[in-house]
Amino acid sequence: MIFEELPLPGAFRIKLEKKADARGHLARTFCAREFSERGLNPSCLQCNTSFNRARGTLRGLHWQAAPHAETKLVRATRGSLWDVMIDLRPQSPTFLKWHGETLDEDNGVMLYIPEGFAHGFVTLRDNTELAYQMTTFYDPASARGARFDDPAFGIEWPAISHPVVSDRDLAFPAFSPDPPG
Repeated sequence: MIFEELPLPGAFRIKLEKKADARGHLARTFCAREFSERGLNPSCLQCNTSFNRARGTLRGLHWQAAPHAETKLVRATRGSLWDVMIDLRPQSPTFLKWHGETLDEDNGVMLYIPEGFAHGFVTLRDNTELAYQMTTFYDPASARGARFDDPAFGIEWPAISHPVVSDRDLAFPAFSPDPPG
């Protein structure tokens, strides 16, 4: 794996190093030792998948608040999506800044999204699937969200004429940092 730091402190792009031959390829998608050597959280307590039938499906922005804040490792296993993360750590020099990029089944890119970040994506193709590894268990009481179009973030989403967004995601209030403690 090739680890590349992103402009948001603690966030990484991780590229797969594919070993290819006539049969296809093999690539490591996770190694606790390699993550630990870079000071990244190597814990994997839960794995999820998100399958999205239609191009333009928009999910997020989601995160878990402390004490159940989670780090995510995400990648596209089928199709293509534009993935975005937002730094929600009030003490961070990049507080409320975002980073987005395309993940697809061919480019071998994963994103390491640290604790204290929101996450969302929009699919760029029909039948897109995303795989997640998380460092903590899902805790419904800690689940938080913000609207994808919240002006606090100013995210420049790809042009999608009719995004498919859940009623739950549309109902999120304007962003407000969690109160201390």
